[in-house]
Amino acid sequence: MDLNFTAEQRQFREEVRGFLRDKLPADLSRKVLGGKRMEKDDFVRWQKILHQQGWGAISWPAEFGGPGWNAIQQHIFEEECADAGAPMQLPFGLKMVAPVIMAYGSPAQQQRFLPRIVDGSDWWCQGYSEPGSGSDLASLKTRAVREGDHYVINGQKTWNTLGQHADWIFCLVRTSTEGRQQAGISFLLIDMKSPGVSVRPIIMMDGEHEINEVWFEDVKVPVENLIGEENKGWTYAKFLLGHERTGIAGVGRSKRELKKLKQIASVETANGRPLIEDQRFRDRIAQVELELMALEITHLRVVSAESAGEGKKGAPGPEASILKIKGSEIQQMLTELKMQALGPYALPYIEDGLNADWSGEPMLQAYGDHAAPLSGQYFNVRKTTIYGGSNEIQKNIISQMILGL
Repeated sequence: MDLNFTAEQRQFREEVRGFLRDKLPADLSRKVLGGKRMEKDDFVRWQKILHQQGWGAISWPAEFGGPGWNAIQQHIFEEECADAGAPMQLPFGLKMVAPVIMAYGSPAQQQRFLPRIVDGSDWWCQGYSEPGSGSDLASLKTRAVREGDHYVINGQKTWNTLGQHADWIFCLVRTSTEGRQQAGISFLLIDMKSPGVSVRPIIMMDGEHEINEVWFEDVKVPVENLIGEENKGWTYAKFLLGHERTGIAGVGRSKRELKKLKQIASVETANGRPLIEDQRFRDRIAQVELELMALEITHLRVVSAESAGEGKKGAPGPEASILKIKGSEIQQMLTELKMQALGPYALPYIEDGLNADWSGEPMLQAYGDHAAPLSGQYFNVRKTTIYGGSNEIQKNIISQMILGL
């Protein structure tokens, strides 16, 4: 594998940088780089700007409205966006349900849902986990009973991210109790405005409302919203999870956070020396940087194979589990090192520091305004080794499907 970018790829990087200089709103960039609270309108505004450029869904093939970029172009774009402080494109619609609709949905479903995902009209959320059904997802109990031309849904989903903003939710539901648990699951698209759908917030340790419980009480869903075949939803769920785990790698975002870590460690401490001059701490920064470089190479190999159509319908293979494990571990290591670099200044969590107009505390100004919400970010990133399938589950997948154990 040639690790050097070609002249054409370097030119493409300059094109992306030029676009970001001209089109990325400064207020959005300041929020992202400063670790500020992001609102729904922030994400939607950026998605619409990208859509106007024709870059709203960089991993989609041209036939569905994407730019038809190869894996290297996608990687460069995401890296440059992260470095410039562009809001993350929410994956639930673009990178999770959309590939399922492309691969298994009907032409009518593709025409109905995909354009509204890419132009930012519809916000999607995920309905997988339930109380008692997380890593053991096949044990889910939310029921869908067919009555004529619709299903009636009853049950509960939990750990639902940003569902308070969502227009639609893609759900795994149980349509049969016969045979293996996996054989009785179906994949449904549900309008969040349907009567009987209720969203209840789960407030996190930092006081933020990011996750929810979603309840379904006699919710009617048209049969036309079923993806593929009834009781085949486990196949579609695994396909989706491969895309989710690839996205969790977050190489571009981790590169940005590595720069922040170096910035914090370069501030002069009370003894007159920046922490980065300490040999042991510098070694720890070097270690995480080396692991991030290795992750980047692996990520490029996996997405290149996916783009080449290796595997069923271009789905990521079990190698996506490697990306999920290392990507989530690196994200945690980076927040841990930033906390350690700040020392006692990392202990207080300043919730007001998430506000865009917060001016900062004098003791933190030397470290940049992203220091104030750091302890909240530290606890938030604890979840990365759990969601998308816990890292223990990913190790089982690797041992069985790659190592053949």
